[in-house]
Amino acid sequence: MQRKEMGMLLLLASVWGASFLFMRIASPALGPFFTTEVRVGLAGAVLLLYAALRGRMPKLRERWKAYLIVGGINAALPFTLICAAELHLNASLAAILNATTPLFTALVVWASTQERPGRGKAVGLILGVLGVAILVGWSPLPLDGPNLLAIAFSLLAALCYGIGTTYAGRAFRGVPPLEVAIGQQLGAAVLLLPLALYHFPKSAPSAPVVWSLLGLSLLCTAVAYLIFYRLVERVGAVKTVTVTFLVPIFGIIWGVLFLKEEIHATTLIGLAVILGSLLLVNQIALPWPSRLKRLRASKKERMEQP
Repeated sequence: MQRKEMGMLLLLASVWGASFLFMRIASPALGPFFTTEVRVGLAGAVLLLYAALRGRMPKLRERWKAYLIVGGINAALPFTLICAAELHLNASLAAILNATTPLFTALVVWASTQERPGRGKAVGLILGVLGVAILVGWSPLPLDGPNLLAIAFSLLAALCYGIGTTYAGRAFRGVPPLEVAIGQQLGAAVLLLPLALYHFPKSAPSAPVVWSLLGLSLLCTAVAYLIFYRLVERVGAVKTVTVTFLVPIFGIIWGVLFLKEEIHATTLIGLAVILGSLLLVNQIALPWPSRLKRLRASKKERMEQP
C-alpha cells in the first residue's frame, strides 16, 4: 500500500469514526428514525447525482426488491439501531461495539456455508466475546435497563451489517459497487420514510445538529462510500478491510475532542482484545508491519552501498 492509499485509508477511518460523533449529536435532537432517513436519503441523492455526472446511471428497477432488502438490513436497520443506542451510550463506546461487525460477518458466513472455523478463528471469536465483556462489564457505565438495551442495539446493528454484507456479496455479483451503494441508500430511504414522517421533529434543530446531520449524510455516507470503493479498486478488499481497526480509534478521538468523553483503562483494554480477535477471525495481514520492513530493508541497502 503506497503513501497515497494509506492516506485514503486514514481519511476513510476518520470519516467513519466521526459518524458516531455526529449520531450522538443529531439523534437525541431529531430522533433515530428521522436522523437515519435524512442520512440515507441525502446520501443516496448525492451519489445518484455523482453517477449521473459520470455517465453511470444505475439500473435500479432491475433489482429493486434486492435493493429494498439490502437497504433495510445493511443501512436502515443498523443505522437506526446505532442512533437509538447513542441516546444512552457515548460515541466512543458505540464505535468500539460496532467494531465487532467482522466477527458477526464471519459467524454469518460460517452458518450459511456450514464451514467449520479453524482453531485460530474459534479462539478469535472467544476473544471477541471476552473483549465485549471487558468493555461492558468493567465499564463505569451503569448496567441498568436502558444502557443494556442500548448495548444490545449496538451489537444487533453489527449483526445486521454481517448479514447485509453477506447478502450483498451474493445478490449483487457483477454489479458496479457505485450502483449497489446508491440502491442501498435509496432503498433504506424508502423503507424509513413512513417512520420518519411519523416521528417528524416538533421543533427546529440547532446549528450543531444541522451540521452534524450534513456531516453524517455527505461525509460519513456519500463521500465515505466513494473513498471505500476507490480503495478497493486500488489495493483490493483485503487491505481495505483493515480500516475496521482504525474506525473505533478515531471514534474515541472525536468523542474525547468534541464531546469531552472520558476514556477509562478498561475501555482501551476491551478495544485491544476486540481488535486482536478480528486479526484471528479474519486472518488479516496488516499493511503497516510489511511496509516498515520494506523501509528498513531499503535503508539497510543504502547504508551498505559504498
